Amino acid sequence: MLEVDGVTKRFGDVLACDRVTFDVAAGELFGFVGGNGAGKTTTMRIVLGVLAQDAGSVRFAGAPVEHAARRRFGYLPEERGLYPRMRVLEQLVYLAELHGAGINAAHRAAEHWISRLGLREHRDTELQRLSLGNQQRVQLAAALVHDPLLLVLDEPFSGLDPLAVDVLVEVLREQARAGVPVVFSSHQLDLVERLCDRVGIVAAGRIVACGTVEQLRAGTGSTLVVEAPDAPPDWASGLPGVTVLGVHSGQTRLRVAPGVDDQPILAAALATGRVRGFTHHHPSLAELYRDVVGVGSR
Repeated sequence: MLEVDGVTKRFGDVLACDRVTFDVAAGELFGFVGGNGAGKTTTMRIVLGVLAQDAGSVRFAGAPVEHAARRRFGYLPEERGLYPRMRVLEQLVYLAELHGAGINAAHRAAEHWISRLGLREHRDTELQRLSLGNQQRVQLAAALVHDPLLLVLDEPFSGLDPLAVDVLVEVLREQARAGVPVVFSSHQLDLVERLCDRVGIVAAGRIVACGTVEQLRAGTGSTLVVEAPDAPPDWASGLPGVTVLGVHSGQTRLRVAPGVDDQPILAAALATGRVRGFTHHHPSLAELYRDVVGVGSR
């Protein structure tokens, strides 16, 4: 439903978005990950119309995104963006009305999300008197209170305790089951890995990898851990499609290129003597991210 096609944005000499292209289907949870300054927030602001792109296009349901469609989008910015002296209930009602809800529907929606996100005891409290975690819950409620057609969430888990994270995870899954496309960024890659259908990795304003975690794993090859206590340290050097990552106490870690058969590797290990272990390690999203972007990249 959401299509970001060749979006480019420059701030002076800084190329913040470099032909960013991805799509998010109805009911899909799409994780948008990258380092600070990679271009995630700029891309999200362009989708929401907060910024205008220099080139490229954004479409929703096959049509260019106009103001009427954007009124039905839900957005959670990384920075606090609500009114600090407004009480929680009146703030959510006001925001729902701004998005076009009638007064009764706005009250019902506000009360629903106050309850759903564990804010009932704070419904009549000024936002500025809440903890940072509860302020984040209110911002989440503000993104959801008008029954959005699309959710764009910038670091939604920031400041949330583990129980609140579990609630938000279930809320996002509920939205996806209802057919809402969900785009969110997070530095908590373990959450992205368990929650998202697909992941886009962005670096220096460009999408450098995109797909399911399994597809990303297939693209980088696998890690093989071989426990061969009698083998010399260089026993795997020169094997086709194999890179030695490290050797320690008779255990050798190998990077095996995609499509390489592991049986010749096993045979080479057996030729040195005993083999006590021969295990494929499936890298986490954090490990994949390091491989794709590079340690220390920004």
